[in-house]
Amino acid sequence: MTGHSAGKSRVAFVTGGSGFVGGKLIGALTQRGWQVRALARSTRAAQAVTNAGATPVRGELGDRAALEAGLMGVDVIFHVAAHFKMWGPRSEFDLVNVDGMKTIVDAAVATSSVRKLVAVSAAAVVMGDPKPFLAVDETAPRQSRDFAPYSSSKAEAEKMLLSANGRRAGFETIAIRPPMIWGSDMPMLDQMIDAVKAGQWQWVENGTQAMSTCHVDNLVEALLLAADHGRGGEAYFVADAETGTLKSVMGGLLATRNVTAADKAVSFAMAWRLAGVMGLVWRLLRLKGEPPITRQMLQLIGKPFTVSTDKARRELQYAPTMSWARGISDMSAPVATTPPRAF
Repeated sequence: MTGHSAGKSRVAFVTGGSGFVGGKLIGALTQRGWQVRALARSTRAAQAVTNAGATPVRGELGDRAALEAGLMGVDVIFHVAAHFKMWGPRSEFDLVNVDGMKTIVDAAVATSSVRKLVAVSAAAVVMGDPKPFLAVDETAPRQSRDFAPYSSSKAEAEKMLLSANGRRAGFETIAIRPPMIWGSDMPMLDQMIDAVKAGQWQWVENGTQAMSTCHVDNLVEALLLAADHGRGGEAYFVADAETGTLKSVMGGLLATRNVTAADKAVSFAMAWRLAGVMGLVWRLLRLKGEPPITRQMLQLIGKPFTVSTDKARRELQYAPTMSWARGISDMSAPVATTPPRAF
């Protein structure tokens, strides 16, 4: 349980509250007695954040006036909104991830009540050219590559966030860096299943590469801890206690929906070449949708990648609350149905 000072209820402002992580965060905040406001850019989003327990604030991430109006009296901002895809022009990622960060930072600095801005960054901000990263920690530099618009835009956004620490007295910024986020209702699982059913799934390097993961509950706990214990201007890797392999992780997630991927495999070198060719074809022909494989995807999953959570454990008092086994069990549980009424 995350503690906080006694007294009046604290007020949080959440971006991305209608999404996978943001909805869980709103629920956790309200359970802990916070008053929660959440940015909502549509009627549907407003209904989703209301259902989660927040008061909707209508507006876009780039609408500074709407943000400043919604931030009046807010103590902590949790910036969760992001553009996450494996393909697309860098400008689309920058619009949300970079420009959105600038707007939320500027609005926070202009609002005297806001003392902390805690943002969901990404473990991938330290990835450059694909290579093994094992037990990587926060001393690793942020990197940017043209073939990786998601991780590069997140790296730029994190730099902007942390450089804003102390822009006014009493204002702190903190970045939380999860690797692959998973859990019940994770949107990525549907995409994985579609790829398997379309016969487009192949294991890169037989799926033996080690990988860190972060259950959504563990990420939410880290965000709450950062609001209380995080040091301004700092980034923290957070992850599950267990480390898996690409095959054990993806295979385990698919199994929760009774789907099994074939054992077809491809070398990293071949996958890299294929991704380059497909990317060129998609751009030249302006094809819709995403290529079956992209270099951005290979940067994220093609090589071993594990993170050290020592800094988060030491400074945030972070300890994963959800295990891999329990999280998978929760995802595999049958949906409860209402028994027929007896008359």
